[in-house]
Amino acid sequence: MNPSVTNLWQRLRQSFDGPQLLFMAFVGLLLVGGAAAALTRLPALLLPAALAVALLVVLVEWRWIYYLLFFLLPFSEEISLFGGLSMDVPSEPLMLALTGCVGAALLLGTGHIPRREWLHPLLIILGLMLLWTAVDAFFSVDTLKSFKYLLAKVWYLTPFVLGTLLIVRRPADSWRFAAFYATGACLSVVYVVTRHATKGFDFEHINWALRPFFRNHVIYATMLALLVPFCWFAMRAATKAGPRLAWRVALGLLLFGLVTSYTRASMLSLPIAALYYVVMRLRFTKVVLLVVAVVTAFGVVHITTGDNYMEFAPNFERTIFNGKNFEKHLEATYKMQDVSGMERVYRWVAAARMIADKPIVGSGAATFYPEYKRYTIKSFRTYVSDNPEKSTTHNYFLLQLAEQGIPGFLLFLVFIASALLKAESLYHRSRHHPEVRRVILGATMSFVVIVFHLTLNELVEADKIGPVFFICLALLIRCESWLADASLNER
Repeated sequence: MNPSVTNLWQRLRQSFDGPQLLFMAFVGLLLVGGAAAALTRLPALLLPAALAVALLVVLVEWRWIYYLLFFLLPFSEEISLFGGLSMDVPSEPLMLALTGCVGAALLLGTGHIPRREWLHPLLIILGLMLLWTAVDAFFSVDTLKSFKYLLAKVWYLTPFVLGTLLIVRRPADSWRFAAFYATGACLSVVYVVTRHATKGFDFEHINWALRPFFRNHVIYATMLALLVPFCWFAMRAATKAGPRLAWRVALGLLLFGLVTSYTRASMLSLPIAALYYVVMRLRFTKVVLLVVAVVTAFGVVHITTGDNYMEFAPNFERTIFNGKNFEKHLEATYKMQDVSGMERVYRWVAAARMIADKPIVGSGAATFYPEYKRYTIKSFRTYVSDNPEKSTTHNYFLLQLAEQGIPGFLLFLVFIASALLKAESLYHRSRHHPEVRRVILGATMSFVVIVFHLTLNELVEADKIGPVFFICLALLIRCESWLADASLNER
């Protein structure tokens, strides 16, 4: 080699360390690729540089993919693929990338989750739920659909439970994902509100204003509602005026978007979460869970005795949708004349008949549509029963029972009850650790908001809702570790 070239290389190595040289190489590759793409008008020549940068991010700092996902999540859009399949883009490709990154971090030892967290009851129940889904798939009416559901569950649990446990190392880290998600959500609110304002913020055009990023106003409003507790407690945790003001502005935008979404369940979910805070403070969670179980059991027994369920059959001619007037929409709801409410009853009756037919194994995960149509009763039919959206029961608990039978349903109930009881226990144990208590409260209130929505919708598999559902659980697991470590240090 030419001595002058050798000397130049040695001087460069002395002037820059390894990471700097690596960065310079990537920049050089990007510049060369960019110049070649511009000269030849072939954008594909940028691909090597893009792949190199992506590889660098995955190997060195994959956590930024995690945060990027939450920033882009409000703008994720469902696209159709071959064979009737669909994918949420860019959220699902990023989830797949994160699943690989988290798996690689655990296998290569670059990330560590303590043994006590692997053995945490919530994580064990999640594992049992996943195992039952796998076993139940062999009894499914559509095995392929059920196995696709199982795979999708893996790329939800891996990045958002295990990935969160790898990323969140201290209480302050808990607010970072919320900051990225809230920023994206606020930008989406500005987009929706700007479009909605051109129609005078009327109820009729809310779904139009949401397109193309949101399937309907329920998903949009649920996303805003679940972020409110995180924004509130992050604002309380902020020690500087700037971040505190930013959280306050975000909170205002989220609430404005929520009010103008005209979504009844989402508006009600925040008072419900506040009420649960009182329940948790008074240590009444066990009592509330018992009352809910008893009332639900008596209600089910009454409805299923004889033909009592026929009392809820709607009047086809009087069941309406007040798309132009939100006040009349609310009035129709409590008079049981609202078409969306009555369509829920139509699906619930079909689900009940499915459960009676296959009580142990159900129809199989992700098979409710179109299987339920064989079990419907004409008396409950409404104007929207054709179901072009291919939606399911509008009740996630009933969906679990219809698709995965009694074992799947009981595992999910135990999971929800365990999470709420654990949250109450952690809240009282954290009285001397306000930074941990705020994380517990943010995660628990957001979890309650989502669980309340599950009584009227199936949202755990929705890409804008499901990730936070699992992150809340991961944060509760991590909070227990922080409190255990603090207890040991105080001895």
